Amino acid sequence: MDPAALAQLHATCFTTPRPWSAAEFADLLASPQCFLCIEATGFLLGRVVADEAELLTLAVDPQARRQGTGMKLVTAFSVEARSRGATTAFLEVAASNAAAQALYGCTGWTEAGRRKRYYHAPDGSAEDALVLVQAL
Repeated sequence: MDPAALAQLHATCFTTPRPWSAAEFADLLASPQCFLCIEATGFLLGRVVADEAELLTLAVDPQARRQGTGMKLVTAFSVEARSRGATTAFLEVAASNAAAQALYGCTGWTEAGRRKRYYHAPDGSAEDALVLVQAL
């Protein structure tokens, strides 16, 4: 997937937080610390700095959800992050995103904190982000 395809799929998955642009994906992918996990109907972008990994975003085509793609991508993230020397991983997820929270819970992530009013919607409203952590 090139940055334009990543941005297009991301836009079908997100309004809050706002979808990322092709330029933002290109900038992130230019960093040697970032890596991309890809399945036919989704992708995950991660980053490792020192011994910490961050799951930056995960997008699965809405028409292909609940078929195991998210699970495969999260598993691939953990494997890649460990191979790059990470011992701990973090991510943020919208407090209202029950489906994502269920996926992360099934794959060993636990809540470590909350960022109040972290995500901002196009209508000006704000939503909390849950900070999740996983030992690798």
